[in-house]
Amino acid sequence: MSTSPPQHTAHTPQPVLGILGGGQLAQMLALAALPLGVQVRVLEPDPRAPARLCAEHLQAPYTDPAGLSELAQCSAVTLEFENVPVAALDNLRDKVPVRPSAALLERSKHRAREKLALQEAGAQTAPFVVIDSAPDLQGALRAVGGRGILKTSELGYDGKGQARVGSDFELGQAWEALGGVPCVLEGFVNFEREVSLSVARTPSGKVAFGPLIENTHRDGILRTSLYPAGAPDGTEAQARHMAQAVAEAWGLEGLLTLEFFQLAGGGLLVNEVAPRVHNSGHLTQDGGGLSQFEAQVRAVLDMPLQDWRPLHPTAMVNYVGVEGATPDWDAIDALEGTHLHLYHKDFRAGRKLGHVNLVAPDEATLRERLAVLETLVP
Repeated sequence: MSTSPPQHTAHTPQPVLGILGGGQLAQMLALAALPLGVQVRVLEPDPRAPARLCAEHLQAPYTDPAGLSELAQCSAVTLEFENVPVAALDNLRDKVPVRPSAALLERSKHRAREKLALQEAGAQTAPFVVIDSAPDLQGALRAVGGRGILKTSELGYDGKGQARVGSDFELGQAWEALGGVPCVLEGFVNFEREVSLSVARTPSGKVAFGPLIENTHRDGILRTSLYPAGAPDGTEAQARHMAQAVAEAWGLEGLLTLEFFQLAGGGLLVNEVAPRVHNSGHLTQDGGGLSQFEAQVRAVLDMPLQDWRPLHPTAMVNYVGVEGATPDWDAIDALEGTHLHLYHKDFRAGRKLGHVNLVAPDEATLRERLAVLETLVP
């Protein structure tokens, strides 16, 4: 942005951003905050938290009173994941601004509440039925069209905590396999592509948007993201309209990402919501312009904010741990336009360990290089 960074004097102390969580998203938020003159403090129990390398690390459980007391001394607190213990949020209440708010987090971390709130805000979703107990299974599949995906109401991510079902028997089996916990049964959607878009809103009410990004998944985990998206004209405007409606209705302070199914007719259905920076937005780090991470920092601290998007065609490929397979790092470095981001995390199969951003002068070149890059990252 062309806006000057905040000037700090004895009367305007340097802002300190607190973050609940110290993983790779906190690490990248901290790296975006530092050039703005913002210090960062993270509360994270893992002694090897990635964010420890570039932020003050309060190594303690999320509910630790002493750790929360130190976090409460920050200018404002944000988060890198939504499944924050309620006790931590209760402790911080009335001590420090938490952005997004505890009320928004309570809504977005629970799929049933989230979908109902999305519809109340005017956003469209796939048909769904809330499954709280065994009697709710009766007739549920028929109500959503005969095929669906059963998802736990809480804690599921990256394809975990869900199962595809095509019969009442499969639905019953899946619900038992998921532990008989509260779930949401979503109707199966035939879509052309998956896209995402983020919206940021400051406490002063300024709203800004990220770009429309096209996503592909593998085994329930994001594999690639692409900008610009190959969606029909008008799709981004429709996504922005829905995102702003949700941001305003939910009283957003901070950043929120919406994942959509884009239908054959061009319509959009909201699939998931994340009250934070999102994996699909990582490509904004290297395409020029503002990144999603700087946008969240600015929104949370009520700094000047504007729309953000790459200035050039940009893509991202996730590096997820695969047993017995290693990326061809030399070839990746040799491929023109690549930018490597590793998370300093110990290897584990199925774990996100890093990503590679790719920038090109035009869309055709980007797609050619992306096809090569995907062969180099297992």
